[in-house]
Amino acid sequence: MSFRRGVVRQSKFRHVFAQAWKSEHCIDDVRVSRVTWDGPLCAVNPKFIAVIIEAGGGGSFLVIPVSKSGRIDQSCPTVCGHAAPVLDIQWSPHDDNIIASASEDCTVKVWQIPDAGLTSPMTEALVTLEGHSKRVGILAWHPSALNILLTAGCDNLMCVWNVGTGELVYQLDDAHPDLIYSVSWNKDGSAVCTVCKDKALRVIDPRRGAVLKVREKVHDGTRPMRAVFLSDGKILTTGFSRMSERQLALWDTKDLSEPMAVQEMDTSNGVLHPYYDPDTNMVYLCGKGDCTIRYFEVTDESPYVHFLSLYSSKEPQRGAGFLSKRGVDVNKCEIARFYKLHERKVEPISMTVPRKSDLFQGDLYPDTAGLEPALLADEWIAGQDAAPLLISLSGGYSAPPSKHRDTLRGKPKVPPQDSGAMSAPLSAPTPTPTSATRDMDEDVPQPRTTARETDGNYNAATLDKKHRRNVECCKECLSVHLPTAKCDSREFRGPGPKLRPF
Repeated sequence: MSFRRGVVRQSKFRHVFAQAWKSEHCIDDVRVSRVTWDGPLCAVNPKFIAVIIEAGGGGSFLVIPVSKSGRIDQSCPTVCGHAAPVLDIQWSPHDDNIIASASEDCTVKVWQIPDAGLTSPMTEALVTLEGHSKRVGILAWHPSALNILLTAGCDNLMCVWNVGTGELVYQLDDAHPDLIYSVSWNKDGSAVCTVCKDKALRVIDPRRGAVLKVREKVHDGTRPMRAVFLSDGKILTTGFSRMSERQLALWDTKDLSEPMAVQEMDTSNGVLHPYYDPDTNMVYLCGKGDCTIRYFEVTDESPYVHFLSLYSSKEPQRGAGFLSKRGVDVNKCEIARFYKLHERKVEPISMTVPRKSDLFQGDLYPDTAGLEPALLADEWIAGQDAAPLLISLSGGYSAPPSKHRDTLRGKPKVPPQDSGAMSAPLSAPTPTPTSATRDMDEDVPQPRTTARETDGNYNAATLDKKHRRNVECCKECLSVHLPTAKCDSREFRGPGPKLRPF
């Protein structure tokens, strides 16, 4: 049988697998909001996790450090400055302590969270933005300009704010005839794509207030849609077909007459939220009420959108938070992390590429967007555009911990390599074995010896592998016994065998 090249598509993300964290690393007793608005209800950055929660009278959301785990006390302080339920929250891409919240009370508030987290309920916002006449449910920070925030509400308005001054910079009141479902900035922040209840996809320049492109009936179904800009200028949309099947479509902004690719998935009724990773060009689809997370890779090769795999669990998700690339664990080849919201629990789920090497994998972690903004708000308003400034993730990389981290407290002392090293009497305490010795004897249990447990010229810490086999080991405690050692195991009592000299 001849071997045909190209049968299996080559990609370093073909074997990405998802794994939920253990229960002791989850966050319990979180009363996730039951609001009917179809949003993610969670926002995550490398410092904090924010979750919209149930609140009697008004709206509030919980902010806790990302390292927090275990049970959350009911008296834990929250951000509770809104007069009605909170619908959306988004962290600033240029400051990990700044978060914006949108509410049914028609306002948008911007908060500054202390580095140590909340110690008391926070009711006073840094800035309150008032310009919508109905509830506000969509927030989108500019990817490269400092303090530029876009908001959209049920009044069909789209507003652009300068958060630094609290000023309404642009307002688009005639671009959408009906409810706005989704808003997404492109890579350099020069345009946004939106999907509306009229089933149309629009590409809009917010500074000129002009609609650049329109595509009617992106999806034939009547249920809500979502759209996200990709880094190469294409647009990915999710929606429903005429037969209520969930769909994924890819569009080229140069020609919106026909989609580049369309995939149908299932007949569930949950709206699929796309989470896009520009560094790996992967898209994760997570639906409210689903038990699965699907992930795809977008390439320049037909069929352009390649299904990779899916993560499935028993419990449905109420929402999900997507961690920015700066917060993933590069030591474990983690390329993405979700925080899945259950009814009363937050469960982290890691997306990992299996690699055997412990070294930093540069091909999995290209330079990613950092905290430093490329533009100031006034520069963007004046007409300038710039892509986000990139940083390397290798700077945050740390060497893997020693396998003997419980016993090594400091830098190991390397014993001399001359022939007299074996004949020198052992002094207390026993020198720590070198890294070369640990690598050579990786599969051999390390001895627990003291000065009393050595006999003459033999030092258990420096015996090579050949002589280590001559030492009888206890099956229960896995300790190497020297002639004067004693063992409390039931299977072995008394002195060990005599060792032959080197």
